[in-house]
Amino acid sequence: MVIQYIISIAAAFVLTAVSGLFVLPFLRRLKASQTEREDGPESHLKKTGTPTMGGIMFLIGFTVSAAIFAVKHSLIIPIIISTLAFGFVGFADDYIKVVKKRSLGLTPIQKMALQIIAAAILIGYMAFCTEVTFDMAVPFSALFSPDGQDIYVNFGIFTIPFLFIVVLGTVNGANFTDGIDGLLSSVTIVIAVFVAAVSFKVGSGIVPAAGAMTGALLGFLLYNWHPARVFMGDTGSLAIGGFVSASLLCLKLPIVTVLVAFIYLAEVLSVIIQVSYFKATHGKRIFKMAPIHHHFELSGWSEIKVVRNFTILTFVLCLITFFVI
Repeated sequence: MVIQYIISIAAAFVLTAVSGLFVLPFLRRLKASQTEREDGPESHLKKTGTPTMGGIMFLIGFTVSAAIFAVKHSLIIPIIISTLAFGFVGFADDYIKVVKKRSLGLTPIQKMALQIIAAAILIGYMAFCTEVTFDMAVPFSALFSPDGQDIYVNFGIFTIPFLFIVVLGTVNGANFTDGIDGLLSSVTIVIAVFVAAVSFKVGSGIVPAAGAMTGALLGFLLYNWHPARVFMGDTGSLAIGGFVSASLLCLKLPIVTVLVAFIYLAEVLSVIIQVSYFKATHGKRIFKMAPIHHHFELSGWSEIKVVRNFTILTFVLCLITFFVI
């Protein structure tokens, strides 16, 4: 399994890095460029015109690398399906916005409807095409159980609604996290390593999928590290959310999403809190800007400092979670 992990990382890294040599010029010719918010950090204004939809690059590397091992490890299949399904939703939104030049892209209703369909495909596949049950490990329960083993819970008729909330929350949290050069990629690499470590621990067989995403995002960082030459767009951010939610579902760990993907949660909650408070107080704000990574930028943090601190926090939370499940 270690050899498969190494190969999956290397293959995805090379494929993503090489794909950038072709995809990046194509996006430039397509004029698939980013438009920055005028009310955002001043440093972001110079990013206007940077190609987006770069998520295509690491989706190529991830899919090919993971598919090689899906023949032997069937549990990789729903992870690939989820990643590509949500990636398609993001691609549709990006394509309408940056290629068709319709600023709104998909309407909120259309985008949510497609996300619900993608989540239904994932959960339905897990229920009917795999042997994975929807029993979920309770974080830290092993510390208090008599035999030192995790306690698993099932929410009965509320299980499916709960899983929809987790999947859709994870996907949209990843989407909000994508706003600073290298941030979402760096945080998710740590999560992917955590997924691989747990898979090694329990023998679930999804190690190559985690390796493929790790290698693909490392390859993408060659182009996306500050100053970024390309952004992943919704194509990449929604796909990443699909990968993380599917991986944790395969490991029976959807509850620990709040820990290992805490940054995703903080990003989406900051938007909800900001909008709710703004409406309730008729114009007042809690954060200088939401999502919260922009708040830290406007508070004086550089982009690299935000990426570093958010990634370190994710690493610490993943490390703690690994030893208590």
